[in-house]
Amino acid sequence: MRFGAIILAAGASKRMGQPKQLLPFDGRPLLLRAVEATLASPVWPVVVVLGAHAESIRPLLTRYPLLIVDNPAWAEGMASSLRAGIGALQQFSRLLDGALVALCDQPGFSTEVITQLISAQRATGRSIAAARYDNRNAAPALFLREHFPTLAAITGEEGARMLLNAAPERVGAVDLPTLAIDLDTPDDFAAAQKK
Repeated sequence: MRFGAIILAAGASKRMGQPKQLLPFDGRPLLLRAVEATLASPVWPVVVVLGAHAESIRPLLTRYPLLIVDNPAWAEGMASSLRAGIGALQQFSRLLDGALVALCDQPGFSTEVITQLISAQRATGRSIAAARYDNRNAAPALFLREHFPTLAAITGEEGARMLLNAAPERVGAVDLPTLAIDLDTPDDFAAAQKK
């Protein structure tokens, strides 16, 4: 099966007070860690959706084989970036069987996580494979093509949370507690640096 990927990196990072996409973690900006992990996996193409800080982030990405999409509606919330990413993948190829959706602010995200999600989808035959932590299914998640119309129609800040949790029987969940750490505030960042 052929999977593309969407890395959501359009947010304003208001609670962080600076673009978290650029925060160094283990010596690499968070967004580059996500990009490199995804490019080292079997998924292709990789779409990065930019928004609030596009001007300062874009130069970081120029040497990578990515599809960079600007989301002018980023202030609407995560759903607008999902729509932009799904649109870009569909425009690039009608032959994709599904898409990985990942965030740029999870230090635990890795190539291995992607491999586990692909394996879970294959093993279960379910139309969604998702990381499970904090007692819910969440990103990163792999969606088969049948979910593209729903992802392209989501609105608001919630992103795909409803799709991931409304019908658990559709989801092959992979327990990945390390992904519960995401970096939204300076305190989150400081705590993650100590681990």
